[in-house]
Amino acid sequence: MAEHAYIKLVPGSTLEVVQLDDIKELFHYYKSITGKTGTQLDWNYSDKAFPYEIIEHKADADYIHLKATEDRYHSIFLGIGKEYVKGTEGLPAFQHYIELILPGISTYGDKGKANEFSKFLAKKLKGELHLFNKRIMYFNLMK
Repeated sequence: MAEHAYIKLVPGSTLEVVQLDDIKELFHYYKSITGKTGTQLDWNYSDKAFPYEIIEHKADADYIHLKATEDRYHSIFLGIGKEYVKGTEGLPAFQHYIELILPGISTYGDKGKANEFSKFLAKKLKGELHLFNKRIMYFNLMK
């Protein structure tokens, strides 16, 4: 059975609307900083920190497929969406989010990496992270 985590872009987030290109850009940034860490350690850390290749699907639905390049991992899917919430003045408003999906064939390694990636994305976007275990982490400055 698939598991889901969400990064919700709340008021105070760095972006109000997120696109797949923004997510890909953040993953490329993640790969570059882990590559620098690997250079300092004299070890190919970026391949172990991000053991996936990014495949973008735009045919029927917009989502990113992180397909594993290592044997202990399988795949993670990331999609974007929006939902109605109550706005600041009680009026309905759209709230955009990123959804991380672990299909039923995902491994424990995929779940660990998905947790790591979701925390990284939520911290960079200053969003509200709803984890796979239904707990919530806040990375935005609440007023």
